[in-house]
Amino acid sequence: MGGALLRRLVADGRAVRALARTSAGQDRVRSMGAEAVAGDLSDGESLRRAMAGCRVVFHAAGVNAMCLPDPAPMYRANVDGAAAVVQAAASAGVSRVVHTSSAVTIGEAVGATATEAAPHRGSYLSHYERSKHLGEQAVQAEGKRTGVEVVCVNPASVQGPGRTGGTARLLIGYVSGRLRWTVDATFSLVFVDDCTRAHLLAERRGAPGERYLASGATLTVREAVAVLDRVAGAGRRVHYLPGWTASAGAGLVGGACRLAGRQAPVCREMARVLRHGAAYDGSRATRDLGLTYTPLEDWLRATVEWYRAEGLVG
Repeated sequence: MGGALLRRLVADGRAVRALARTSAGQDRVRSMGAEAVAGDLSDGESLRRAMAGCRVVFHAAGVNAMCLPDPAPMYRANVDGAAAVVQAAASAGVSRVVHTSSAVTIGEAVGATATEAAPHRGSYLSHYERSKHLGEQAVQAEGKRTGVEVVCVNPASVQGPGRTGGTARLLIGYVSGRLRWTVDATFSLVFVDDCTRAHLLAERRGAPGERYLASGATLTVREAVAVLDRVAGAGRRVHYLPGWTASAGAGLVGGACRLAGRQAPVCREMARVLRHGAAYDGSRATRDLGLTYTPLEDWLRATVEWYRAEGLVG
């Protein structure tokens, strides 16, 4: 989201300053037409330096990972780092922070289609979910304490040209023919361009202290396969396994990798997330912010074309 936001803000003719941890990151920021500031979420002075003279801060940095041997760095980034951004904004005199949260912070019950008002189930499926939930609570608390207007955007799985991780692996795997076996599950998607617009609308119209789900489509893996058949002409055959096999297989692989001292490609928390599913209602962003969603087939077609141009699929 950070790169997509940066490109859109520059294209809109706005002066943009972006924090970058590495020299390569700083070069990339400059190549995109923005001013680069060296810094890190753990360095409050660099945050204040980056925000000096800014009217609004978009906080899109964070860690999204599962099966980590040590999730502590993710908590430091997603919780402590998020709180530090609002603290630095207050010190720099920035009046509004748009925080990229996540739809997983809703914590909906299994089988529910969640809205922003859904009660949290009281437990977590993954360390990532817990870190993003705690981070969202932290930024809202700091906003109330400091007077900074904090608005949260809670995207479902963000997909589109440029994305190759997360749910994109399923899409790429199917179109390329590498996906032969999978577990049917429900998931929600949002096109990256739509999610970018949600952030810009939240800047202008979002109510302080509120959160807005950005979710354009909810479908099962079987339904996604049917849509990809229509837009890509893949015609691949996929075998669907019962959900318990995901948990069993993830447990075996995760245990073997732990014994070998390696990070596991799959693990029990990943299986829990898959079996729980994810269904989010993004209509509040339409009603309150004016967000319109691109039709699923339109953006999936553009995404598949990008996969092919990048050599990710045949």
